[in-house]
Formats: sequence, C-alpha cells, structure tokens
Amino acid sequence: MQAEEDAEFVGARVEAGLRAARFSSPPSSEEFAASIEPKNVPAVFRGVLNGSAASSRWDPLHGGLDYLLEKVGPDVAVEAMMSSTGHVFYGDLRSHERVSIPFSTFMHSCKSYLGGLNAADDSSKDKGIGEEPTCSEEMCSASLENSEQLYLAQVSILNTENKERCSLEVLKEDIQEPIFLKGRPFSSINFWMSRAHMRSSTHYDPHHNLLCVVAGCKKVTLWSPSASPFLYPMPVYGEASNHSCVSIEEPDYSSYTRAKYMKEYSERVVLNCGDALFIPEGWYHQVDSDDLTIAINFWWKSRIMTEMLEHMDAYYLRRILRRYFYYIWAIHI
Repeated sequence: MQAEEDAEFVGARVEAGLRAARFSSPPSSEEFAASIEPKNVPAVFRGVLNGSAASSRWDPLHGGLDYLLEKVGPDVAVEAMMSSTGHVFYGDLRSHERVSIPFSTFMHSCKSYLGGLNAADDSSKDKGIGEEPTCSEEMCSASLENSEQLYLAQVSILNTENKERCSLEVLKEDIQEPIFLKGRPFSSINFWMSRAHMRSSTHYDPHHNLLCVVAGCKKVTLWSPSASPFLYPMPVYGEASNHSCVSIEEPDYSSYTRAKYMKEYSERVVLNCGDALFIPEGWYHQVDSDDLTIAINFWWKSRIMTEMLEHMDAYYLRRILRRYFYYIWAIHI
C-alpha cells in the first residue's frame, strides 16, 4: 500500500494531451516559451537545481539548518501556518491560522526533530525507536508545542507588490532562477519548509507556478481546470475560492457525489531534490511534503492575464460562467 502511495500514476480518464510532460534536463528559454508554457499543461524538469547554491547550502542533512540560521539571523520573524487539523493544511481560516514566529525558532525545532530522528535510528527498539522527538526549548517557550502542525508556507523572498513582506529577502542571494525562466517578470518568489510530513489542501493558483524542491521530496497530485466539477471549488465570494471543498483525508461522497471520480481525473508526480514542476494557472494541485522538505517557487502572470484589460473582465466572466454551468448541466444529463 505504501509503495502505491509513493508512486507516480496517471488516472484512467486523464486525456493524453493533459498529462504532464517529462524532461530529463531543463529546456532552453526559447523552447519553454514556444512549446511548453503556451500549452498550459504541467511539465516536470529533472535536476533543475542541481549544483545550485540553495541545494548545496540549505540541505538539512548536511548542515543546512545551521547555515539558514546564520544567514537569516536570530531576529527575523516569519509568518507560519498553524493547522488545527493535524498535518493537513486546508485553505480556509477555520482550519488554520497565521502566526508570527522567529525564523530561528522554527530552525531550532527542525534541528531538534532531526536530532530525534538520528537518535531513534541509533537506538534499539526497547529504547523507544521511532518515538516522536520532543520540541526544542525555543519552540516550547514560544507556546508552539505542536510544531509538527507548523508550516512555513509562502514566506516571501521576493514580492513585487509588497516589498515589506519579504522577510527572507536575504535568501535571494542563494537562488539562481532556472535558465528557461529568463526574462519572466516574477510576481513573487517564496520559501516553503515542513518540519514533519505536511499535506496541502487541493487548490489552484492565479499565476503560473514553478515549484522547485531544494531538499527532501514532494508528491504533487494534479487536476486540469476541466476537472473542476469533481473537486467542488468553494464559492467565488469566499476567502478561499481557489480551494476544493472536498476533505482530502475523509471525503464525504454523500455530499460530494462527483468527488468519487477525483482520482480518475488526476495525475501524481514525485519531485526529488533538484526537480521542478511547472503548474500552469488554474491547475488544481495537492502537495504532500516529506519530513524536512524545503522548496522555493516562482510565480508569474501568464500572457493571457498580462494582456487582459479590466474593462473586459465582466464579458469574459460571463462567458466562462456560461460554459461552466453548461458543463455541469451536461454531466447531470
């Protein structure tokens, strides 16, 4: 069962043209601009970050936590997500809250967790192998005892709209943008880090996204925008309108009957250290992160959104809603 959970797969109803392309090496900027980005279909690039400063300096298993502590410093605060639903981070504020913590506090917690894992590996079964390590003194003093429920999610390294939010701007010195993204006007570059296993809710982003794994492993499940009826997105007037209503852990098929087809319309890819995934705007994705996983992502506006004029918004919205409701009607018929 675990092998199946860890493996890549393609659902039976995923059309061939919507399956993620695989590249053993990064493409040129010309190839990406001409034949990958315009298709609006995900693509996996192996080894994008191999040899980069971030991948060599941030690796938690090779002194990366100490490096990050020194690089960022002891006084920088970051906004973390704290979940009320265990390791699952749903999009709405009913199941998580944003808390401000010192970056150093989270790093010390990770060091404590890593030390506990190493100690468990070295100990015999009768000495408590596999027990959850206790939180560090720094984390406990911050009243964040359940640090496995903390996630550094979308912490800004670069933010063109709000530079004051860039609490980790100093890390930009270690980041070299992939060659095939040269010339892209990024909306933001963000830092993501999990101490223990984390799972995001199913959602889509309003920008093109390149997700790069710096350390650890992420498993990303993808759905095309046309699979929206099976995912039951939240109301457009809500604060989490880009998230699915369906519970990942315990889906309620009696309330969301079409959700039983979710897996058939999905595809899962596995990203290891150095790998990157292009997730086009509007593509739903759900991400599982292993212990001590670090990632960065680049967001930029698609050509469609860049060229969209505000006075045309209402027209396109009406056309899209008409097609969506026709699709729902066709499914019921």
